[in-house]
Amino acid sequence: MTLAYNYVLIDDTTYAYTINGSGEPLVLLHGFTGTSQTWLPFIEKWKEHYQVITIDLPGHGNTTGEANLKMKQVSHHMKQLLDHLSIEKCHLLGYSMGGRTALSFAMWYPLYIESLLLESASPGLQTEKERSDRVINDTQLAERIKNDGITKFVDFWESIPLFNTQKKLPKHKRAQIRAERLNQSEAGLAASLVSIGTGVQPSWWETLHELQQHVCLIVGKEDEKFVQLNTEMDKRIEHCTFHIVPEAGHAVHIEQPEAFAKIVQQFIDKTY
Repeated sequence: MTLAYNYVLIDDTTYAYTINGSGEPLVLLHGFTGTSQTWLPFIEKWKEHYQVITIDLPGHGNTTGEANLKMKQVSHHMKQLLDHLSIEKCHLLGYSMGGRTALSFAMWYPLYIESLLLESASPGLQTEKERSDRVINDTQLAERIKNDGITKFVDFWESIPLFNTQKKLPKHKRAQIRAERLNQSEAGLAASLVSIGTGVQPSWWETLHELQQHVCLIVGKEDEKFVQLNTEMDKRIEHCTFHIVPEAGHAVHIEQPEAFAKIVQQFIDKTY
């Protein structure tokens, strides 16, 4: 299956999105250095049951134009995109950066959410010190991307401990992920880091209890940091289902795709 992109201009950003299937809308948001391509195996499975929509987030993939957008602006653009598609409610699933975006959207626009699924996501950082330190780190990393180029950055990014478990993946899967990362632009990734990075996004820790929608948290058992984060999130969210997937790290949908697909479908079907 080859993804067929559609495009819509919202303010100064041209958003690339795909839409497949029919039924309940299911919107998918990728992580940092990713694109809609990461969801390709699931689109094949889910388009028989849902109207599956993927969005390339600013600074990534085929989305072009203004990439220096704060989380509030990105969320507002998502609302406009859903309005453009005449979608009043959706199941919203986000991975990592896409999960932070999905959570932010749900907090600002709760009426659009039928259910919320967050894979390896966080509500941001809890203290001002953590946020300011992260802003410094992300700004330095953004400069590194622009100065060193995409290939050197991808070499570095693949080597960080967060993705150690991906070294166990078959060579063809690792090659697919690397190709997706290499196809990004230096300017786009740098802009994304400094505009919607964890340090500059709102912290939702103190307002998680306000979420009234059903929420599904998914993490890999070997991703210890996010197991701890999501354990705390689970305590604060009223209607929450929490899955820790064995033999998986940060990217559960890549490392354990069958288990991931089963969790998502069962959760949505139960919710709806």
